[in-house]
Amino acid sequence: MDQDDQRDEAETVTCGNSKCKSKIVPGDCQDGDETKKKNKKKSQKTTRRRQLMSFSELPDYMKDNEFILNYYRADWSIRDAFFSVFSFHNESLNVWTHLLGFILFVALTVANIMHHDKFFPVDAKSPGNVTRWPFFVFLGGSMFCLLSSSICHLFCCHSKDLNLVLLRIDYTGISVMIITSFFPAMYYIFLCTPRWYVIYLTGITSMGIFTIITLFTPSLSSPKYRGFRALLFAVMGLFGIVPGVHALVVNWGNPQRNATLVYELAMAVFYLVGTGFYVGRVPERFKPGWFDRVGHSHQIFHVFVLLGALSHYAAALLFLDWRDHVSC
Repeated sequence: MDQDDQRDEAETVTCGNSKCKSKIVPGDCQDGDETKKKNKKKSQKTTRRRQLMSFSELPDYMKDNEFILNYYRADWSIRDAFFSVFSFHNESLNVWTHLLGFILFVALTVANIMHHDKFFPVDAKSPGNVTRWPFFVFLGGSMFCLLSSSICHLFCCHSKDLNLVLLRIDYTGISVMIITSFFPAMYYIFLCTPRWYVIYLTGITSMGIFTIITLFTPSLSSPKYRGFRALLFAVMGLFGIVPGVHALVVNWGNPQRNATLVYELAMAVFYLVGTGFYVGRVPERFKPGWFDRVGHSHQIFHVFVLLGALSHYAAALLFLDWRDHVSC
């Protein structure tokens, strides 16, 4: 019995402040301590990774706006980036302004489908039967732009490679929104002279494809070419001046002419003013650090883009209402 007791005592070792009741050798306790230390270090590393950073701590590929000084995410996992939609950082409002806009346009699309389901009526030029597909092309382009923008701002903090891919998708979304904005206006205005809407829609689509291909060049995604990117989008928008003047001449007698012009001019003003904030980095340029999480230029740009899209939506409804009552 004494020998057995001695053997048990020899196999009982101390781990911290308590005794291990199982029969293990002292080396196992050391392995356990090392495992705990590794887990602790891993936990600390994860905590550090989830912490918000300052501009100076960012990797070079994320240094886009030197006037926004704090509250950055960098090198976060996809999971952490996804759940950061519910936290408050300097991309939060960039995500939510366009995410809520996307939800709004989904609701508008569903409402219009329920109200009128004739996408391709047999007699598209008769009053009350005008085709709806150009209108829904615009809604689809708007939803794609708003959603791609939200996804880009939410997940761009994951890695350099994903950041570059998402930026390209974001630029594509802007181009698609501009292109599809032309569809309802050009189609319904020149419904009775199809060659003109074919010419104008082909022209803007070609410009959009050229812009997308150009912006897929990695170097043009850098902050250095911010102004150049804005110029390409502005040129696409300004292309609308030519068919706009033409449409005004052709439809001078349209009783809804003035209301339509107001909405379209409002859209142009919203887009141009928003682009001005984006390029000029106003107001954070004048008070670096004051607008890190709320009120910086990109957030203002997002709001103006959404207002411009809603203005064009209102104008498109007027085009539809006009063609529902006036045939060729």
